[in-house]
Amino acid sequence: MAGMTLPPSITLVEVGPRDGLQNEPTPVPVEAKVAFIEALMDAGLREIEVTSFVSPKWVPQLADAGDVFARLKPRPGITWSALVPNLRGMERALACGVRKVAVFTGATETFCRKNINMSFAESLDAFRPVVAEARKNGIAVRGYLSTAFGCPYEGAVDPARAAEAAHRLADLGCDELSIGDTIGVAAPTGVEALLSRLAFPRPATALHFHDTRGTAAANAVQAATMGFARFDASAGGAGGCPYAPGAAGNVATEDLVYLFETMGVRTGVDLSKLAAASEALFGILGRTPPGKAQRAAMAAARKP
Repeated sequence: MAGMTLPPSITLVEVGPRDGLQNEPTPVPVEAKVAFIEALMDAGLREIEVTSFVSPKWVPQLADAGDVFARLKPRPGITWSALVPNLRGMERALACGVRKVAVFTGATETFCRKNINMSFAESLDAFRPVVAEARKNGIAVRGYLSTAFGCPYEGAVDPARAAEAAHRLADLGCDELSIGDTIGVAAPTGVEALLSRLAFPRPATALHFHDTRGTAAANAVQAATMGFARFDASAGGAGGCPYAPGAAGNVATEDLVYLFETMGVRTGVDLSKLAAASEALFGILGRTPPGKAQRAAMAAARKP
């Protein structure tokens, strides 16, 4: 598009093994999860959120977090991370050798209450010892801010309010922020309104778009034109939030790979290998991947 300036490359943070699977009703065996993660690495993804050290009572699909990490074989240049909801989760992550963790809160009070059973301020207080423990052990910390554009309980979120919440989360000592459109209501204008208010360094800010209303890819391009070059995505478009009624999956990693590569922006990801990895996972889940580029890539691969 005339006048559009895009970065020469972007980084895709693959969240499928955690965010993609946490809400799936079909259990995925440890062996299949490990094979999926290995296939993602083979496709060229270098940052992968592997799992969450949360109570199995709340997220049974990720009860095998320790087993998954134990079976993964380290590769040079690959960053694996895990979500930790509290100090106990942090201790479990450390025991597994995790070198990057993520903490998670929301931009609205109601979502925080529904999701983590505490207020926004209380969530920050709960994360302080987690971040301190990470710092003591040389562990990088990512801070997730969900419902930054809209909340399933409170509706539209004022950009100034979301930006303030992001800055308070960053002040805990986060190395990176991930700004989330948890229910997929954002449009490019709203993305511009929020991101223009963010003072956190752009190279350390990721955007986490869900594709509930089909706007995730457009939102990613808008962010990229503003100098943001880190995007969370889920292979095949798997995902959803158990505490956000009606939320669809994350934007499909394949969709962002196809879009940005076609626009001349490097991703470092092999689309055909990524699509095959998604197809294998969704075969276990027993459904068709919602990501459009994934289906197109597999259809092309099957042509004689």
